Parts: sequence; C-alpha cells; structure tokens
Amino acid sequence: MMDIAIGCDEAAFTLKETIRDFLEAEGHTVTDYGTYDGAPVLYPDIAVTVAEAIKAGKHERGILLCGTGIGVAISANKVHGIRAAQTHDTYSAERAMKSNNAQIITLGSRVIGPELAKTIVKAYLSSQFSGGPSAEKISRIAYYEERLPV
Repeated sequence: MMDIAIGCDEAAFTLKETIRDFLEAEGHTVTDYGTYDGAPVLYPDIAVTVAEAIKAGKHERGILLCGTGIGVAISANKVHGIRAAQTHDTYSAERAMKSNNAQIITLGSRVIGPELAKTIVKAYLSSQFSGGPSAEKISRIAYYEERLPV
C-alpha cells in the first residue's frame, strides 16, 4: 500500500472525496491537502503544496483534481523536480508512471465521472516506472529542468 497526497479546488471537491474514500478502502494512507468544502480556493496553492510535500518525500505519489485537470497540472509542474501528468483514461495513467515516472496525476472533475476516475487512479497506482528507453528521456527532462532558474 502507498502513502498518497490528494488535493483539489472547489470544482473537484466531490470527486476528491470519492477518490479519497476509494483509496482508503483500498488500504492506502491518504493525506488530504484540501479543499475541505465547496468554497472557492486558489488551486495553485493546493497543487504546489502537494507537489512540495511529494518532493520532500512525505508521500509516494499524488493526485490533484480541478475542473479540467489542466490548472493543477501546470501548477504542480512549477515545483522543481516534479512531473505531474494530466490523465483522463487508463492508458495515459499507466504511461504517466511507466514512461514518465510522474509523481502526480491530475484529473478533471468536469471531464470524467467517479467510476472512471477510480479506474484511472487504480491503473496509475498499479504501474511502476519501467526505465529502459524511457530512462534516458526522463534524464533529458531533468537536464533541461536544471538549466532553468529556480
């Protein structure tokens, strides 16, 4: 079982609650970084907090949600060393980990429903980075990231 961080904005609050409950029922440890109700929040704050916690080694993986999954992905990817991948199907969820070693996946509550979201999360968590030809590509991403100002 894994230690997973989860966070969302108000648009994805209900889906986040569903995913959190699903993960706990599967035996995972889940730390919820909010939002904790449907009140408006600035999703970049939550996404960056989750990404920084993962970077610090507090959690093995993360799941971020907003209306589309796009905004939280962009925000989380601002944290140096983090790879967050938007996923809306099981194939992209598997490849996020197997090919891209993504520490975080993002989901859009206005794009997918709860049952598909559970299937996507399960596919992501059951995948492992395969290395091989992808390892060189991940190294190249890190190379370019190191050239950017922090």
